[in-house]
Amino acid sequence: MKTPNAWTMSDASAHPVLLLVSRRAKAGHEAEFEWLMAEFIHAAEAFPGCLGAQLVHPGDEEDVEDTLYHALMAFKDAQSLDVWQKSAERSAGLASIEPYLEGPAVMRGISGLAHWFQAPAGVKQTQPPRWKVALVTWLGIFPTVYLLFLELGEVLAPWPLLPRIFLLTMLVVIIMTWGVAPQLTRLLKPWLFPSAKPSVHKGPERP
Repeated sequence: MKTPNAWTMSDASAHPVLLLVSRRAKAGHEAEFEWLMAEFIHAAEAFPGCLGAQLVHPGDEEDVEDTLYHALMAFKDAQSLDVWQKSAERSAGLASIEPYLEGPAVMRGISGLAHWFQAPAGVKQTQPPRWKVALVTWLGIFPTVYLLFLELGEVLAPWPLLPRIFLLTMLVVIIMTWGVAPQLTRLLKPWLFPSAKPSVHKGPERP
């Protein structure tokens, strides 16, 4: 039996997946939470199948009023994520962090680039074709990577190759997920979802 927090998608079992977990730390215990989360992420990164993990602090996004911490974790496939979610390392880490948390966890699994481009709220529509997703993804990633190289190229030049790639790709994922992709979706909505129509609530059918 899968754990309640496990997230898998049968149609994406062979593709990399992202797990986004949002939590709020208890007031006055932010330092303890951040220290324990650093240990938790370190354990996750050492786990087989984990491609990387990052903690996004409140205020790192445009909404400065947000008090949530966001843990973004990438795994090579859904099976690797499921193994991590059932592991003793994860259970021990969560148990140590729990006393410093307030409210329930909000977990969201993301598989593939198409989940960057969701139909607007209140609209019934399937995902756009893969070629449109690929084109819009490139339109977002190209300037994002270019600007990151301009801003960080000299700073990261002395770094070894692997840490440099890890940091740049993690920044690209974060910027795309919370910044660029939502803006592109809003701008290109008529092209991405040409047949999208607001859903109309229908009353119960007569027998």
